[in-house]
Amino acid sequence: MKKLLAALALAGTMAALQPAFAGDAVKIALVHGLSGSPLETYSKQTTIGFNLGLEYATKGTMTVNGHKIEVIEKDTQFKPDVARTMLEEAYNDDDALIAVGGTSSGVTTAMLPIAAENQKILMVEPAVADSLTGPDSNRYVFKTSRNSSQDMQAQALALKPDKDLYVATLAQDYAFGKDGIAAFKTALNGSGAHVVDEEYVPIKTTDFTATIQRMFDALKDKPGRRVIVIYVAGIDALTPLVAADPGRYNIKISTGGNILPVMKAYKQVPGMEGATYYYYGIPKNPINDWLVKEHEKRYHQPPDFFTAGGMAAALAIVKAIETSPDLKTDSLIKTMAGMTWDTPKGPMTFRKEDHQALQEMYHFKIKVDPKVAWAIPELVDVIKPDQMHIPIGRNDEK
Repeated sequence: MKKLLAALALAGTMAALQPAFAGDAVKIALVHGLSGSPLETYSKQTTIGFNLGLEYATKGTMTVNGHKIEVIEKDTQFKPDVARTMLEEAYNDDDALIAVGGTSSGVTTAMLPIAAENQKILMVEPAVADSLTGPDSNRYVFKTSRNSSQDMQAQALALKPDKDLYVATLAQDYAFGKDGIAAFKTALNGSGAHVVDEEYVPIKTTDFTATIQRMFDALKDKPGRRVIVIYVAGIDALTPLVAADPGRYNIKISTGGNILPVMKAYKQVPGMEGATYYYYGIPKNPINDWLVKEHEKRYHQPPDFFTAGGMAAALAIVKAIETSPDLKTDSLIKTMAGMTWDTPKGPMTFRKEDHQALQEMYHFKIKVDPKVAWAIPELVDVIKPDQMHIPIGRNDEK
């Protein structure tokens, strides 16, 4: 009996590792937070972008190389234990070929070992932290979303750092914020710029009074350019900072791009410069043109920050399925490592060593138009991947 059970278990494992035959459906699982956090908006944008990406890449057929694509969506509730369970369920019960997720960097960290245990691909989108493709990650993890180093190296370049620049930073006290500020400080190395204060606040902070005062005290007597750099997600740190009147100390504010509802607050800082991952009006290419047109037609508003990311993930998966010799996980990994594909932002490339997608970022300056509900990040310069020195998180090529 024991031998029979062992044989059945082995057969089940082998079946899970077999490639799909032509005509078999290919299941893709979106495993991300849909309830329990302000960040759920990011997940919903990702879902829209992902489905639009599949539609664009398959010309509306939802079929690739004879395989019908089925999308399954699972809610992590922004809880690490739930995320692990949902990912296990997607791989084993739903037989998902590839999973895409999650939204929070902290929650996504808990999902990484599940991909390795099941020997199936996890495509990280839209979580950002560098550590998601770092030493504690694994070869089954690919990342279409930008990482903290791309965010903050671009942010540093937008500030044109030199010995006259003095900076205080404000970030949330978890993987996203800590990785971001670490990347920002690394980007300033050798420029002569000074980071004089680092503030980390709880994820859902609403009272910034004491934090702002410490930043003001650290900057107000410095002799050069004084800037507060904000790197937060899901909260509004800009409005209370503007209300505290940093201008009385000749302190400026700089932050990255964000979703359109948050960009309404940027109207308070016309002329502010920073760097962004995406704004629908910046990239000029056929995919972005299609995305903007279709999104406005269907949803009566432009595509947002994470809509583009979801579409990029879908386009990567379709190209991988189209070009891989079969649908075994190892074949897909070999196909995707080093793969370049087109996205709403232009070409992206999965770096072979750690599977982080290298991509352009955008230096912007805020313009206020009373006819537009949000502030407009006007393009100053395109920051190419080779202008940023993105650390290799792990090295699968060794």
